[in-house]
Amino acid sequence: MSDIVVRENVELPSLPSTVLPALTQLTTSLGIPRNVLASDEEIEYAWRDLPRELRDIPADLRGELVARMCVAVSTGLFDGAMNYIWNAAILHLRQKIRNFGLSVVAQIRQSDFEEKHLLELQDSRLLELCLKLNFIDEDGFFFLDQCRDVRNNFSAAHPTMGTVNDREFTTFLNRCVRYALADSASPRGVDIGSFISAVKGTRFNDQQCQIWVQRLFDTHDAQRQLLINMVHGIYCDPATPEPARLNSLDVCNGLKETLTSDMKSELINNHTDYVAKGLEDKHVASLQFFEKLGFLSLLNESEQHAVFSKATTRLWNVHNGMNNFYNEPPFAERLLELTQQGAVPETIQEVLVHVVACCTVGNGSGVSNAAVPYYTQTIQSFSPREIATLIRLAMNRNSDLGRRLANSAAARNRLKNALLLIDSASVPSGVRTDYDTLVR
Repeated sequence: MSDIVVRENVELPSLPSTVLPALTQLTTSLGIPRNVLASDEEIEYAWRDLPRELRDIPADLRGELVARMCVAVSTGLFDGAMNYIWNAAILHLRQKIRNFGLSVVAQIRQSDFEEKHLLELQDSRLLELCLKLNFIDEDGFFFLDQCRDVRNNFSAAHPTMGTVNDREFTTFLNRCVRYALADSASPRGVDIGSFISAVKGTRFNDQQCQIWVQRLFDTHDAQRQLLINMVHGIYCDPATPEPARLNSLDVCNGLKETLTSDMKSELINNHTDYVAKGLEDKHVASLQFFEKLGFLSLLNESEQHAVFSKATTRLWNVHNGMNNFYNEPPFAERLLELTQQGAVPETIQEVLVHVVACCTVGNGSGVSNAAVPYYTQTIQSFSPREIATLIRLAMNRNSDLGRRLANSAAARNRLKNALLLIDSASVPSGVRTDYDTLVR
């Protein structure tokens, strides 16, 4: 849950009654027209709008430059006020980069980046870096870059091309506040080298895993996405030792609830790249990665089919092999876990229903008792289409399931108990009569 930001109202004093008349006296004494300065009306409106904008600036950021801006507004020096608030915004963005970590920025830029580089960075390049680091979004970059252009041409920072009125200044102030100063949070970057070394090192203990998950959680979305893609690549690399693969999964499992649609999309892009490039080993590992995270539903139906088909075939082979009563449970559990990740592809539904039903009723020697709870849960989660398939297979004397039911009263009783666990409302009307026959 995100923290609730409480905005504190800012009460500014009324403009002294001597300020506006003093401006008239000043221009008169200098022998210049009063209209070379902002009019009384413009000053009054700008001063009136100031509190609304100031309340969005966190108290710890209302410093000297904000105070100078207010003084400039009170005398109609909007060009000076723009320069003050712009400098406040730039200083805050620089501080965010410092807090993120200059060494981490150097890793992302793949070039040296120290304090002197930060201070020498032109405002335009600073905004580009903030966009890359996700301190500002595309909208923020667009509007702040516009402010930069306005500041360069209409503020006291340089000889001006013209003047701005109160509404133009207020718009400028609003954008500096909204896209730079309103957010005082400074995410801390993750040292990429240290993170990758840790993942590729020895097996994480619980505390170590929690520390890295928290660090990735505390950084911004762009770096989190970069690092998630990296650990996906580590997991899929055939040369990666098993501890590193498990570390990769642990980190992703700890963060999977925070993954945005963009992050998931990037993982899918990486996965499909393996297919396009014919990297079969990496593709198979990537399928397992999605399965372990419960993200199978993100893949296309043909790939989901392949995963379900392999799991179903393995369970069937174990069921028909030696020592099946002891060997079935882990394979039954895995198939249940797959079915809980989303709808079973239609192309594999009948095979899956057939295998689960046959394992549920057992063979001539009985049933794997330890696997029964997994079969029961799987059947309880059957869709109406799968329920109809189960009932049709049970009524078909030529199917494996039908033959088992015909030859064993115990098998018929096990199927009856399983069917009774299904909500009667989920049974399609087309097989209702056969359902009633089976549970009678």
